[in-house]
Amino acid sequence: MGARVGRGIVVAVAFVALVAFSAVLARLTLTPSPASAEIAGANLRPGHSLRQYVESYTFLGACRQIGGNLLLGAPFGLLLPVLVPRRMRMARVVLLTALVMVLVELAQGAIVEGRAFDIDDVILNTTGALLAYLIALTAYRAIGRRVGRRRARRAGARSRTRTRTRRARLSGLRLRLFRAAPKKRAAKD
Repeated sequence: MGARVGRGIVVAVAFVALVAFSAVLARLTLTPSPASAEIAGANLRPGHSLRQYVESYTFLGACRQIGGNLLLGAPFGLLLPVLVPRRMRMARVVLLTALVMVLVELAQGAIVEGRAFDIDDVILNTTGALLAYLIALTAYRAIGRRVGRRRARRAGARSRTRTRTRRARLSGLRLRLFRAAPKKRAAKD
C-alpha cells in the first residue's frame, strides 16, 4: 500500500513538473522575435542549422544554441519515464519528445513572428531528452546496485546472527535430549 501511494505521489509531482516545464517551453519558444523576422527561414534539411552555428556563430554562440536546444529537451528525458509504462520506455520517451518538439516547431513556423520551423532543433531537443534519460537511468541503476549491496550485507549479517542463534538452540536441545539419563537400576527379582 505504501509503495503505491509513494508511486502515486512521484507520478503526480512528475506530471506537475512536466506541465510547468511545458509552460516554460511555450514561453521560450512561442514568443515573437521581431528582430529575426527578416532572417528566419524554415529548415527542413538535417544538419543545415548546425553547420550554420559552427561556421557563422562564435564558439560561445554556437555552444549556446546547441546546448540550449539539448537542455530544452532534457526535462522530457527525466519526467516522461515516470509517466509512461515500463515496456519500451526509451522508445516512447524519444517518440513523445520528438512529437512534442515537432508540434512546437510547427507552431513557431506557422503563428509566431520571427520564428521558423527547424528540424535541427527537433533533433537536438530529442537528443537532449535521450541523453537525460540515459544519464538518469545509469544513475538509478548505480544507486539501485549500491542499495542492493547494502541490503545484502545487512541481510547477510542478520542471516549469520539467525544461523548462530539456531545453532545455539539446536545445540542446547541436543544436550537436553542426549544428556546421559540416569541409569535405572534393574529391579532385582
